[in-house]
Amino acid sequence: MPINLPSNQKKLTNVSYVRIKKGKKRFEIACYQNKVQDWRKGIEKNLDDVLQIPQVFTNVSKGQIAPHADLKAAFGTTDTNEIILEILKKGELQLGEKERQAQASQVHAEILNMVSSKCVNPNTKRPYPSTMIDKVLTELGFNMAPSKSAKILALDAMKLLISKQIIPIARATMRIRITNNAKESKKWADKVKALASEVEEENWGMDWECLCVIDPGRFREVNELVKDQSKGKGSIEVLDVAVIKEGEETF
Repeated sequence: MPINLPSNQKKLTNVSYVRIKKGKKRFEIACYQNKVQDWRKGIEKNLDDVLQIPQVFTNVSKGQIAPHADLKAAFGTTDTNEIILEILKKGELQLGEKERQAQASQVHAEILNMVSSKCVNPNTKRPYPSTMIDKVLTELGFNMAPSKSAKILALDAMKLLISKQIIPIARATMRIRITNNAKESKKWADKVKALASEVEEENWGMDWECLCVIDPGRFREVNELVKDQSKGKGSIEVLDVAVIKEGEETF
């Protein structure tokens, strides 16, 4: 929502702001969300890049500038820079409508991607497209609003889908076989096995051969580790995508 300041009619769009309450008054500054976070981490030093306008408001969305008398009573000063710094340090970041929508859309997509990558149709052992997952979760009335992390919401979504079985669905694992020169593999084999949920079989001869079960979401990580450590000489063969065992760890 644009902000119209009476003094110069300057408009601010896509507004996020930091709010602080002092006594019975609230004070706000208009900021860029990511820049506020960078400033608090010490990454961003330039306040001009953090603030949309160097002004203290009582209500950013209405463009209401804080009176000097209120600033003096609350902060003991009317120095705008000093007050802005205090609000940045101690205030609570509030997102603008566009940024809230963007955040919700991002979390929504993350949930669907996680569920799609970690679940399969137990009959075909193939994953469902995220559009199908979205349709079923909507039918079940699952709330994907970002009240929790995307990871926790994805876990909740998977539990609901598996319990309701509107479509046949189950958690999945991937069985792979890793092969490489045994002498070289001894230096890094434990790193690979640490990424597996189960090592089914391991043989040491001229070559190291490891048959293990991994979360499908970790395949890329395992593949890159083997490729890097073996300098491209090791191989990974996907043997099967299987339904996860009851009671196994979910993430």
